[in-house]
Amino acid sequence: MSMNMLLAISTVFTLIAVVFVFTMKRHLRRGKVLRASGSFASGVVCAAIGGAGIVLFFSVFSYARLTEEIVVASIEFNRTAPEQYTARLMIDGRLDQLLPMQGDEWQIDARVVTWKPPATILGLDPIYRLERLSGRYTDVERERSEPRTVHSLAADRRLDIWNIAKSYPMFTPGVDAYYGTATYVPMADGARYEVSLSRDALIARPVNDAARDAVGDWQHNGT
Repeated sequence: MSMNMLLAISTVFTLIAVVFVFTMKRHLRRGKVLRASGSFASGVVCAAIGGAGIVLFFSVFSYARLTEEIVVASIEFNRTAPEQYTARLMIDGRLDQLLPMQGDEWQIDARVVTWKPPATILGLDPIYRLERLSGRYTDVERERSEPRTVHSLAADRRLDIWNIAKSYPMFTPGVDAYYGTATYVPMADGARYEVSLSRDALIARPVNDAARDAVGDWQHNGT
């Protein structure tokens, strides 16, 4: 089912709710309180369904569809000082971002929304939105004392399906909202990585010699 179909169904339920409101008023004028109560209850249910569908429709537009493992970003590092870098973040459809980073390693996070029954009846694809880019120090003591780097990659939205699902799970059955997080990998001068997202994981892969050498040295030192 397309998002246009979802909007159409939500609009129909909203219009039905309006009809029930007028029906309730007519029953009240005629003194039929029991029938008015029934119309009110039916209107509330239809309004809730229609409202939820409309909120879902508009909030989903801040996310991208996830149908298989796809490359969601590329990132390249330029060292400006010891343990200080400028990260060039490249995302299709956006202007490149130049972001200062501190530390030895970097990580990118995403918000991911998948569907389970009863929402699967809508036939919607999983959706995602890149959330933040962060850096850290390999040494634990430095991680505790040195300044951290965290950059937000998405604007806050009040009508956000991920926030609604996390805050009100009882009212969003069938919506599974969670963080997708790539493992920390090393920063290095000239290193370039591609970030891929599958339905359950973010993966950062080195794509040039500087990145492959950095990952090789980092893995060797960690063993």
